[in-house]
Amino acid sequence: MAGAGLSADDVMGYVSAMVAPYKRVRQVEFIEAVPKAASGKILRRQLRSSETV
Repeated sequence: MAGAGLSADDVMGYVSAMVAPYKRVRQVEFIEAVPKAASGKILRRQLRSSETV
């Protein structure tokens, strides 16, 4: 969301304070919308394929 004022460092800092060290987030990427099927399930395959582009 444009203008939200949230950075990748903010997200990683929050998560690292809440979880165990081995579960920390190493990379954050903001996207416009999460791809979903008609049933409402998240299309993880499309998310993974967009990472490699």
